[in-house]
Amino acid sequence: MKKIILTLCACATLATTQAQVISLKECLERGLEKNYSIRITKGQEEISRNNATLANAGYLPTVDLNGGYKLSNSSSDSKPAGGETVKQRNLLDHSANAGIGLNWTIFDGFNISTTYKQLKELERMGQTNTRIAIEDFIATLASEYYNFIQQRIRLKNYFYAVKLSKERLRIVEERYHIGSFSRLDYQQAKVDFNADSAQYLKQQEVVITSRIALNELMAEEQVYTPLITLDSTITADMTLNFTDLWNNTLANNAELLKADQNSNLAKLDYKKVLSRNYPYLKLNAGYDYGYNKYEQSTYRSRNSWGWNGGVSVGMNLWNGNRRREKRNAKIEIANAQLQQQQLELALKADLGNLWQAYQKNIELLNLEEQNLISARENHEIATERYMLGDLSGFEMREAQQSLLDAEERLLTAQYNTKICEISLLQISGRISKFLE
Repeated sequence: MKKIILTLCACATLATTQAQVISLKECLERGLEKNYSIRITKGQEEISRNNATLANAGYLPTVDLNGGYKLSNSSSDSKPAGGETVKQRNLLDHSANAGIGLNWTIFDGFNISTTYKQLKELERMGQTNTRIAIEDFIATLASEYYNFIQQRIRLKNYFYAVKLSKERLRIVEERYHIGSFSRLDYQQAKVDFNADSAQYLKQQEVVITSRIALNELMAEEQVYTPLITLDSTITADMTLNFTDLWNNTLANNAELLKADQNSNLAKLDYKKVLSRNYPYLKLNAGYDYGYNKYEQSTYRSRNSWGWNGGVSVGMNLWNGNRRREKRNAKIEIANAQLQQQQLELALKADLGNLWQAYQKNIELLNLEEQNLISARENHEIATERYMLGDLSGFEMREAQQSLLDAEERLLTAQYNTKICEISLLQISGRISKFLE
């Protein structure tokens, strides 16, 4: 019995001495710097930023350099009228050419400018996607951070239960040997002590699992690294206001912002379809050089060079698909607006549900705090009566279990309230508060 307690105490002490103390802000800063998902999302944002250029939209001209060489071998038989056949065999002709050309679309019915606007909108969407990923990450890591605290507090409560069971077993053992308690009392106390010890050992595994999850979120290569959170308790912000949260949601929610960007993209697609109703104007220019060498000809070689330029104007009159594309583009605009409205309604419902849960958990938290006070007083009275022999082992165990249950309910209420707070801050676009 003493060996079990000493072993548990030694394990807890060893984990404490080797662990590094870390705050939620430090966890978030490490995670935002090293987490693989965040880094991938930032890479995708950089791609969208690299794409948002004038050249990619078609504003700038294209310049092409070309060259070629040709070698031909020919044989012929020529017979003039009234003369002899002239035979020519394996004549080699050489030709080479090189040139540089410029092509520039000056105007194509606002298609280029609309494309550029689309690329810039996609760049902003890349930033929004990164923000969404960061906010999701902050909420996930903060939840795991407080879950780790919850599990450590629960471990401490279970360890306290083991100490109480140990003390009860010590008392029963002493009185059993002097004949004050029966062997049944002694065996029951021993069973309760072993059950509490087993529960404590299982909780150690839960704590380690949570710690590994926290290290994984921070992208720590050594995921088994011991940690101790700077916060030892779970304290929720109870000053949140529903009206402020909703106004912040409408103004700052990243998903709502992304829906608005999707709507803008749909409108730009419609403008691109309309741009086909306008003529286009294109400019082209170039400089060419050519060289030819003949084995059998009036001229043995010929060089040529010079520049060229021109302007082309045109307009597509009908392609059979424009009306369909225009109708579809209008539908896409309407769908994007409907999705935005649907999302806004869903956010309002989610915020309302979270707010109700947040308020109820605060009420429950206050109630459980009072219950814990009563449970502790009840346990102290039961302990005094048990020491005097006025209380049975079963009743003592019941008082101990009531205390443990009260601690568990309070801890659960604290954690649930904090999770509601995190969710409310995320939906209202204020989750970055944890980085302050």
